[in-house]
Amino acid sequence: MGTYIIKTPDIGEGIAEVELVAWHVQPGDMVTMDQVLADVMTDKATVEIPSPVAGKVLALSGQVGQAMAVGSELVRLEVAGAGNLKPGSGAAPAPVAAAATSPAPAQATVAARAPVAVAAAVTTAQSATGAPSSPAPRPSPAQGAGAPGSRSTGAAATVPAGQGAVPAHAPAAASMRAPGERPIASPAVRRRAWELGIELEQVAGSGSAGRVMHVDLEDYARSHPGSAAAPAAPAAPAAPGPRPAPAPAGASYARLDTVQDIAVIGLRRKIALKMQEAKRRIPHFSYVEEVDVTELEALRERLNARWGQQRGRLSLLPLILRAMVLALREFPQVNARFDDERGVITRHAAVHLGVATQTDNGLMVPVLRQAQALDLWSTGAEIARLADAARSGRITREELSGSTITVTSLGALGGIVTTPVINYPEVAVVGVNRMVERVVARRGAIVLRQMMNLSSSFDHRVVDGMDAARFIQAVRGYLETPATLFVE
Repeated sequence: MGTYIIKTPDIGEGIAEVELVAWHVQPGDMVTMDQVLADVMTDKATVEIPSPVAGKVLALSGQVGQAMAVGSELVRLEVAGAGNLKPGSGAAPAPVAAAATSPAPAQATVAARAPVAVAAAVTTAQSATGAPSSPAPRPSPAQGAGAPGSRSTGAAATVPAGQGAVPAHAPAAASMRAPGERPIASPAVRRRAWELGIELEQVAGSGSAGRVMHVDLEDYARSHPGSAAAPAAPAAPAAPGPRPAPAPAGASYARLDTVQDIAVIGLRRKIALKMQEAKRRIPHFSYVEEVDVTELEALRERLNARWGQQRGRLSLLPLILRAMVLALREFPQVNARFDDERGVITRHAAVHLGVATQTDNGLMVPVLRQAQALDLWSTGAEIARLADAARSGRITREELSGSTITVTSLGALGGIVTTPVINYPEVAVVGVNRMVERVVARRGAIVLRQMMNLSSSFDHRVVDGMDAARFIQAVRGYLETPATLFVE
């Protein structure tokens, strides 16, 4: 029998680490070839990790919510034959207990991921010595999780005997980059460096591909006390799960209330970070306009009556997207992406429309590519295909990347006014509110009309208020005079 190591795969596009979001196996399980072992998440999508061989699971090397460096050990299998692990070439990973059902500690799921960086640092320091480490000892009853002096972490690592204790903040093989090379770091690390007054170019990175981690900033601050104050050690996070709420003083009743701490991981965490990044970086400017869609709705009903069975029934959304495509020809500054770190605005001739889609796992934004080249029915069919792929979990990274402007709609729940958040690094988002029948004055008469609001947000650094208003007015003009949708 031999040992086979399955490593975290290189998914491409310069990704240095992924988040472990689910385990599908446990130590002791027998797995077959191509059986899914785990799910990992990048900035764009969830990726399944299959087993290339059949065997028995010996150990898992991460917890749900933990960041895993590309190329790091993920699963260790016992297989028939020699395997791919040479004797003495690697230490046994720390065992993971109930990884599939127990979420990682809350601190491992925030943007800083400091405990993950510390664990990676200790593991790398061990590997550099060439000496194997022993599995973490099981605590005795007197030293359990609740015993004084004991401490439980999300990713345990042991130090080989005779090597001395590795400091908890020691970085793993920190490396400096070439002169003029831009440091790799997450937005959270960059913000922390700015708060500490540290130039990232001066900090050696211990992460994958030289990425600067939070632990690197802490080490730099300690070794350069004149440049920034050494950060205080973070408080130990509370373990997730239900915990009783304190009863009111003097309460005589036996009724209890419970609260539950839920670790924010996977897609929910990606959404949270994306929204936080968009609101932190982009000065939003919102503009709301009322649109009379009576004629547009009448046109849609006639098109469905004539072509619905052969070509599929149309919703209002393809017509609205058509109006946006035509208006963007007049206002190319809205169909753009802004790299605020480089100070470069990239305008696009093609319209790649992001269509915000709600799924059971959270909000996704599939991309309708080359929308300017599609007719109404092709647009409707592609929207339906992308939405189905997103909700069923079959959406690909390519189908979630590269949008130049986004449209979002809550359908019947659209409300009167919304303030949509821009899909960073785009510069505009158009929100569609619900259509309602309303009494309005029209040419001196009181009539009933189908009315709908468009609620939009713009990046005020790139799009001036006048241009934003003119763009929405152009969209309104196409929608209120639907015959112009078909005039090139």
